[in-house]
Amino acid sequence: MQVISIDIMLERFINYINSKRLFSPLDTLVVAVSGGVDSVVLVNLFRQTNFRFVIAHMNFNLREKDSERDELFVRNLAGEAGVPVFVKNVNTIEYATTNKLSIQETARVLRYEWFELLRQEQVKESLVASDGGSALIVTAHHLDDSVETMMMNFFRGTGITGLRGILPVQGKIVRPLLCFTKDEIVSYAKSRELNWVEDVSNQQDKYTRNYFRNNVIPMIRKTYPQVNQNLYNNLARFNDAFILYRETVDKNIKKLVVVVGSELHIPVLKLKKMPAKETILFEIIQNYGFTASQVPQVISLMDGETGKQVLSEKFRVIKNRNWLIIAPVQQEDTGYVVIEPEDDMVSFEKGTLKIRRQFKNTIRFRSDRPDIPEQSSPAIAMLDAKKIQFPLLLRRWKNGDYFYPLGMKKKKKIGRFLIDTKLSKTEKESLWVIESDKKIIWLVGIRIDDRFKITESTTEVISVTGN
Repeated sequence: MQVISIDIMLERFINYINSKRLFSPLDTLVVAVSGGVDSVVLVNLFRQTNFRFVIAHMNFNLREKDSERDELFVRNLAGEAGVPVFVKNVNTIEYATTNKLSIQETARVLRYEWFELLRQEQVKESLVASDGGSALIVTAHHLDDSVETMMMNFFRGTGITGLRGILPVQGKIVRPLLCFTKDEIVSYAKSRELNWVEDVSNQQDKYTRNYFRNNVIPMIRKTYPQVNQNLYNNLARFNDAFILYRETVDKNIKKLVVVVGSELHIPVLKLKKMPAKETILFEIIQNYGFTASQVPQVISLMDGETGKQVLSEKFRVIKNRNWLIIAPVQQEDTGYVVIEPEDDMVSFEKGTLKIRRQFKNTIRFRSDRPDIPEQSSPAIAMLDAKKIQFPLLLRRWKNGDYFYPLGMKKKKKIGRFLIDTKLSKTEKESLWVIESDKKIIWLVGIRIDDRFKITESTTEVISVTGN
């Protein structure tokens, strides 16, 4: 076991906090304490500093009397430290069953949701806001935890991002013990004659982390006795490599991706010419719920037919001619908006529509085309008021819809019209129409129906402008 002196431990603790800029004496810290040796040492170190902290303990009720023992221990620990303690009891098994999650995942979700609520309460109830500080969540993760995470991520296939292990700062969560090994923490606890509670579930290999801790790393140590130190060193190198990797990836993504509203558009030809295109593509799509195993499927879309797609839970990658488009999964929408004669503005999913009545003689027309207003635009529908019957219906288009495109005397199915205009799949899906007396008068933002256009006999005009 590595031995570390009390003074050196505290000095390294403070130096690590300052070097990583984790927090300051102005901040209020919500310290997660299980009662195990790691969190007990964390509390002990904080007691020797001028940092302001409270203790938070979640009782998962998974180990009957041991869970009650842990809760009582943490309450007493807070009393000895003279700091507030917050305890929450949860029915972990019931939540896991209801939400179809593993016990591990359930514990993580419940824990961090509650910690965040506590953090927000500290912002409201303390002097944090007035004195310039903030409220943060502090956990007792250490270097060995980070190494285990690195190894699990390696086998999960998370790429170089996951090889960084556990980060010292993630949002409002900070981890000031990442500079210490487990042996150093236990050595310090014994030298200070600290008491802590043991969680027997840490010895159970049914949990992935425990399996790596209790079996995989010890097995590797038989061949490579210095495996722990080697893994600590690799972790540092991977973090440095990630910085360089991220810099290169971000530059390539910036050159490649075109943002169009809520979509990302990727030019196929440019992607094909890019070195390490699979890696660049993975770094783009993983942010939208796609896995590494789906990268080959997305790559195959480049040579696929227009309209083919690969799905994640909430997003999809669609091939549209010479582009790959990342867009939200289309939700089934049966909604509609009724437009009454007195309405001058209506809101819908894509924005707002402004409706205005005006006399034809107030509108300026083009000199070369007296039938076309000067302000004519696909975003503006100018219609003959006497041909319009209210109420109007604003809705999504559906298969079977047809209209008479402006300039044409024959009707045309909207589906065919959209194909001819070469709109992308997502543009087609997001199209809304306005109908009057069951006749479509405008494909919103695209084209009006020829039957409702302004003519020489028009006296009053209804204009509808998209925003």
